[in-house]
Amino acid sequence: MTFEQIEYRPGKVARIILNRPRYLNAQGYGLLEEMDAAFKLAEEDQQCGAVVLSGAGRAFSAGHDIGTQEEKDYRDRHGLSLQRGPDRYRKFRDMRRYYLEKTLSWRNFPKPTVAMVHGYCIFGGWMIAAAMDVIFAARDSLFLPGMVEYFSIPWDLGPRKAKEILLEHRFITAVEALRYGFVNRLYPREELETETLAYAERVAENYLSFPFWTSIAKSSINRMQDTMGFSSEMDAGFNDFCLAMGLKAEDFTPPGEGGFARTHIAKKNFERSKPWLKRERLLEEES
Repeated sequence: MTFEQIEYRPGKVARIILNRPRYLNAQGYGLLEEMDAAFKLAEEDQQCGAVVLSGAGRAFSAGHDIGTQEEKDYRDRHGLSLQRGPDRYRKFRDMRRYYLEKTLSWRNFPKPTVAMVHGYCIFGGWMIAAAMDVIFAARDSLFLPGMVEYFSIPWDLGPRKAKEILLEHRFITAVEALRYGFVNRLYPREELETETLAYAERVAENYLSFPFWTSIAKSSINRMQDTMGFSSEMDAGFNDFCLAMGLKAEDFTPPGEGGFARTHIAKKNFERSKPWLKRERLLEEES
């Protein structure tokens, strides 16, 4: 397969790199389809023991692509629903396939996965990072959780902290993401890739030496969450999202005012929270 919106590098540690830096790696159906194809290649590669997911350019991912011409052309070529199309059930099916079913499949990918996050990780960016087993991030990363199609945030942060953040709607720092349990490790940006790949190399060696044991360990942990209701709640959360949005793209905030993720509000509330963040040592000012 020829990739246009991602870069795939096979190997013992396979690399899947979101490659739309012009749009801060915004995720349209085309990018998600290529991501899915790359994961399938990594799964079939007997020499691959782990996958690292990252983004090119200034950000991991700024979230959903809600209207670039590139995305509109992709949907038109492939007969996928357009944002303002009349067939709502068709839109529902397409959204479910791309935003819920694919994300769940990456969560249940049989080999270990690591998200390497830098810059912005917003809404859809949070979704695909959350689907990975482990998340390493640059210390200056900023995360924006929201009510999205793969609504793992109460599981990622805990219900009370999820309420606090979502009700206010603001960016959280990488230090917060680490403290709240979403991120596993933080590194200076210049060390992030080296340290992430070194970890993934060790994980891949462990997987390749005993793949059955490693896969079973991962699937057992996922099943524990599923026994607690994770997958059924993802399904219900997707339906709640569709109800809340009404599947009406015209209700989105214009891109110049923050778009679907309402980043202008999240940034304003982040600025207002800085005194508290500094007191709690949850903010690391860039030098």
